[in-house]
Amino acid sequence: MLDKSLEAPASAVAVFSGGMDSTVLLYSLLKQGVDIRGALSIDYGQKHRKELICAREICEKAGIEHKVVDLRSITDIFGNSSLTNTTVDVPEGHYEEVTMKSTVVPNRNMILISIATAWGIAKKVEAVAYGAHSGDHAVYPDCREPFAESLDKTIQQCDWHPIRLYRPLVNMSKAEIATLGMETGAPLDLTWSCYKGGDTHCGCCGTCVERREAFYLAGIADPTVYEDSAPNVETLIGQNWKP
Repeated sequence: MLDKSLEAPASAVAVFSGGMDSTVLLYSLLKQGVDIRGALSIDYGQKHRKELICAREICEKAGIEHKVVDLRSITDIFGNSSLTNTTVDVPEGHYEEVTMKSTVVPNRNMILISIATAWGIAKKVEAVAYGAHSGDHAVYPDCREPFAESLDKTIQQCDWHPIRLYRPLVNMSKAEIATLGMETGAPLDLTWSCYKGGDTHCGCCGTCVERREAFYLAGIADPTVYEDSAPNVETLIGQNWKP
């Protein structure tokens, strides 16, 4: 469930990828009456650049200012991350498998949140919102609550203008996020999850499998178009969600 122990800010900028989590976060903020003064996407040289296009379309639909920051000049410092290194394949399998660790982009969330914090301070907002959730914890250290707590304390010290880190989805499962998306009217059909970099969801990489599992567990019809070669949901269930 949405973490109600974290009081919603009066105003915010959001770290926004165009994926399910950040889109549901955005629409949850709108439903709560939060003044969203901008949504920030980062081009860090990711293979799945389609997410930036989806992010723009979702923001246009919601009437929210969208900004893309170009950080492609630092892509090569991320080493062998399969999300940015063209010589490393994006793995297939369940999102929480150890092979998914190759998709870690070193310190990505600190970089994204730091830039969003600068924009938030300039816009005089109360918080930076980001959509890390419980399913991220196994693979991504910078999606875990100890990291968020530490970074929250840090950004509160970075300027005379008070600002904090708001992360209401941090204890929610992906299925719960899909349900919240339906409840808030989030355009889940416009969101992008696939890491492989094609124009259609592959249906087999970790984020695609997690997306398909979430819709199934939530009892919600999946509006996503997948590659013809992707296994169907029944096959994935029979294989314990391992394509």
